Amino acid sequence: MRFSFRRLALALLPAIGLAAGAVSAAKAQTPDEIIKRGKVVIAVDTTVPPYGSLDSSNQPSGIDIDVANAIGKQLKVPVEFVTVNSPGRIPALLSNRVDMVIAIFSITPERALQVSFSIPYAGQSAVLIAPKSVNIKGPDDLKNMKVGVTRGALEDGALTALNIPGIQILRFDDGPSTVQAMLSGQIDAMGGGDYGEIYLRKGAKGEEYEQKFPLRAAHFGIGIRRGNPELLQWLNTFVYSIKNSGELDAISRKHRGGAPMIPLPVF
Repeated sequence: MRFSFRRLALALLPAIGLAAGAVSAAKAQTPDEIIKRGKVVIAVDTTVPPYGSLDSSNQPSGIDIDVANAIGKQLKVPVEFVTVNSPGRIPALLSNRVDMVIAIFSITPERALQVSFSIPYAGQSAVLIAPKSVNIKGPDDLKNMKVGVTRGALEDGALTALNIPGIQILRFDDGPSTVQAMLSGQIDAMGGGDYGEIYLRKGAKGEEYEQKFPLRAAHFGIGIRRGNPELLQWLNTFVYSIKNSGELDAISRKHRGGAPMIPLPVF
């Protein structure tokens, strides 16, 4: 019996080694490890134009995608995209599915308890959006209204923190679901980015939409797992480089109708 167990253990060693190698590959922590593996795995959200969407060929397109491809170019490895929604960004990192997240990932102290952020590569404001015919001038006007947000997004936290009496906050899993709820009349207003394509569309009753008031300004960083100083330093250097070269501004103008990249802070 003892001999049989020994033979079984020896037989399993190659499989154990392969499994360990797979885990190691999934946990690439430094630029050198990513280069050695031969690809960089990046999570993106393709439901939030102009940062991420699918083009006519069903391929990822947008500011975040161009930044991700620039990382691959600098590392001289192909980029493997993994699509996520807002609630799935941190789990994708913590479960080792991806090396980094580039998905309008707003830098906040709460999130920094779980992941590390690069210096900002982009930014925007979360705003309250509603039909032009609805009189909303500030948070107090949202009492007893149904307001939709994308779960876990910047506007979710901003509206929750306002603690408005009687407000009903309806949380949806992605941006298109939130927009559709607005267009169909399921909600009275919604939180969204100041870039939203909803302004170009009309609802079921022919409503036109507008920004009512700002909720919170945000800057987006590249998210990685904590405890990886070499990769974080490389990403900060990368962002610094594409800012100073003008490449980041060109990416913004390409996807935001000629609008330049906003001034970005560093930390």
